[in-house]
Amino acid sequence: MFKPLEILLRRIVDHGNLSLITHTGTTFRFGNGEGPAVVARLADRKLERQLALDPHLAVGEAYMDGRLIMEQGRIYDLLALVLENAMAHPPPRWAQSLDVARFLTRRLAQFNPAGRSRRNVAHHYDIDGSIYDLFLDADRQYSCAYFDDADTPLEAAQKAKKRHLAAKLALSEGQHVLDIGSGWGGLGIYLAETAGCIVDGVTLSVEQLKISEARARRAGLANAVHFRLQDYREVVGPYDRVVSVGMFEHVGVNHYGTYFRKVRELLKDDGVAVIHFIGRSEPPAITNPFIAKYIFPGGYIPALSEVMGAIERSGLITTDVEILRLHYAETLRAWRKRFIANWDEAARIRDERFCRMWEFYLAGSETAFRYQNLVVFQIQATRRIDALPLTRDYIVRNEAALQRAEREGIKAPAPRLAGE
Repeated sequence: MFKPLEILLRRIVDHGNLSLITHTGTTFRFGNGEGPAVVARLADRKLERQLALDPHLAVGEAYMDGRLIMEQGRIYDLLALVLENAMAHPPPRWAQSLDVARFLTRRLAQFNPAGRSRRNVAHHYDIDGSIYDLFLDADRQYSCAYFDDADTPLEAAQKAKKRHLAAKLALSEGQHVLDIGSGWGGLGIYLAETAGCIVDGVTLSVEQLKISEARARRAGLANAVHFRLQDYREVVGPYDRVVSVGMFEHVGVNHYGTYFRKVRELLKDDGVAVIHFIGRSEPPAITNPFIAKYIFPGGYIPALSEVMGAIERSGLITTDVEILRLHYAETLRAWRKRFIANWDEAARIRDERFCRMWEFYLAGSETAFRYQNLVVFQIQATRRIDALPLTRDYIVRNEAALQRAEREGIKAPAPRLAGE
């Protein structure tokens, strides 16, 4: 085995049961031998050097290309074992040299003018949509669900996420809501159907737009929910409410000021915005190079410190910040298990290489939330400091009202501010 790779793994892995089989058939064992065995085979000598010098990219590429073969356990088990160990034993500086270079050039990678943003979105979302039906819930919610506990079914947790966001928006019937990055339309339809709002949804995905429009027509909401292909920078307001779920990760650190200034511009004087996005509970860093290259080009997961300054400079007032810790790990766990259960169908739609790429994406993302300080932020902001009640109790009340409306199939009663 390439000596630097062996040194790297012996430094990091001090517990667990990891075995690597080289291309010559020699087995190297790491950890204390406790726990389920995780066994991987390396197909060639070159891979050993790549894993030592650029593990963040090489592991995913090698698994996707069939050069890293899991003999026992799945790729999730390998990533979880190594990353859990790495929490206590981070890799040496020489193994992070490429990440330093990536950090220094990250603004170039995240420069996302309108045209490039459209291409980046098409790369991920304008693929055969039947792939998403293999692992998402029926509403195609492709963002962090909201779990009461780890046993909550995915469908219930995704509905709870929509309800939680709607409650934070403090909606009244007939209000005009903008959904930035409206996905396949599920949140917009929920806000119209359950809260009685008029919703405009904007997306950069042609495929998402088609499905959203068809869903609104089928629900009989074509007059209440309007979707269009449009960059958020081109939208004209004003709106009573602005919501964005899972889109801010695609904005790019260069454009945070533009984004929040636009949100402020779009809001009415007493308007409320809620922005839901993946973040990191650590200082600014880089996008995982495998994710940036194959899954979400131009994307970045920010630290809270990078976001708050942009909000402050925009003139918006931050009124609430909630941190969802392991909710996305549980969401990704459900997605990963569903995708693996539907592997043969995914391979029929695409091919085995795509399946390995997607499995690595889901497994790597889940382990990042469990072991690498990723969380989800929900930031609420207003233009006016008195736009919301004095305490957060209204969120609980609104959730209860929305849940009753879901059960009874009627619009939720309009929430009232304290003193009304």
